[in-house]
Amino acid sequence: MGNWKKIQWFLAGVLVFAGGFLVVTRQLQPAPAKSDTAIRQKIAGYVRAKFGLMDTVKLTVDPLEDSGHGGFYKSAVTSEDGKQTKTHNIILSGDERYMVLGEFFPLGSDPKNEIASRVRETFKIPPATIVSVSDFRRGPIPNLLAITITAQNGNQKQVQDFFVTSDKSVLLLGSLFNLTSDPRLEVLRTLTTDNQPSVGPANAPVTLVEFSDLQCASCSHMHKFIEDELLPKYGNKVRIVFKEFPLATIHDWSLTGSIACQCVYQIKPSAYMTYRSLIFRNQASFNATNARSLLIDYGEQAGIDRLQLAACIDSKASLPRIQQSLREGQAVGVQSTPTTFVNGRMVVGLPSPDAVFKVINEALRAAR
Repeated sequence: MGNWKKIQWFLAGVLVFAGGFLVVTRQLQPAPAKSDTAIRQKIAGYVRAKFGLMDTVKLTVDPLEDSGHGGFYKSAVTSEDGKQTKTHNIILSGDERYMVLGEFFPLGSDPKNEIASRVRETFKIPPATIVSVSDFRRGPIPNLLAITITAQNGNQKQVQDFFVTSDKSVLLLGSLFNLTSDPRLEVLRTLTTDNQPSVGPANAPVTLVEFSDLQCASCSHMHKFIEDELLPKYGNKVRIVFKEFPLATIHDWSLTGSIACQCVYQIKPSAYMTYRSLIFRNQASFNATNARSLLIDYGEQAGIDRLQLAACIDSKASLPRIQQSLREGQAVGVQSTPTTFVNGRMVVGLPSPDAVFKVINEALRAAR
């Protein structure tokens, strides 16, 4: 993974749970044991739902303790998947309504410069990339100030809001989540499924929204699984909506491929699935030099006029659709491809066919 990709993932808004820390608000005195148990269960449930952790992953949240940082509390969450055990810090404050997933750093007398240095050091940002920190402003919840961190390398620029305690003594690198909300409903409200490439009936009881990168080997396996196993098994019970999520900073032709796919959808929607399948089946033949030519050739095989497709690719006429998909994916926490949402429930990668079938079967039972 290149340095810029690390910066982009950092500033995308959500840090991967497996390597992060958890921060939840709780302003008052330590709660009685019953309340403490309830919030710990709430944290575990929210994390499981938000980050697509399968039921086979065991989550344990330790009792809360005073962190020594201005009313914040600390704990730890442990995940066990049968193969490995990981423990991560939890820093708590507030009213039990919010969660910031990130890292927790003390600050000294020059907080803005220290924040810039900490970000550069933590994410190994090279000297050529400029890291800037905005002025402090009122945050979204009590006892937190908000800041905007910008990382810019030439024409590539990423910005993201993060948080500092109101006394500017502690930096929280991470994203804010509302523990009172339902992660699945948030996803359903965020994702657009109308006028999108899809297979299956619009009134199917289960909708899968898949974020994919055409240059991603795992995405190719996922597409084959959809074609060969998932669709034959469930038929009209499922609808699959395809979203482009090109990881253009590490894949040199994925953005061009995404533009071509969306061009095909705009020109002839019924050809989209055939075209996408052709690209994935021949993924190993593509490179940055021949991508345009091959994309046009496969478009012709899918029944698309060569000149019309070439003009659309060259003008990037479909780019706004891809940008919208990227924004949606980032908003719901997509960090890698493939990531699929089954009636709003996140499934990262392709865990196993049986695991995916289990999630779909649960969604079918809930939809009755």
